[in-house]
Amino acid sequence: MLQFDFDNGSERAQVSIELIIVLAAVVAIVLLLVSQLQSAAEKGSKVFSKKTEDIFKQIEDI
Repeated sequence: MLQFDFDNGSERAQVSIELIIVLAAVVAIVLLLVSQLQSAAEKGSKVFSKKTEDIFKQIEDI
């Protein structure tokens, strides 16, 4: 995939470098999305836990 053939000019190397830059940007975006999803999942878990506790307290009061 990575080909640095300088005998034929720098055109192939330029394409490879551009591909590396694009792949690095895609990886960065994926990591950002994963971290945001983890944060949202943690918040959702806390809300769910709180609601569950509230429901059990209401059941105990009956």
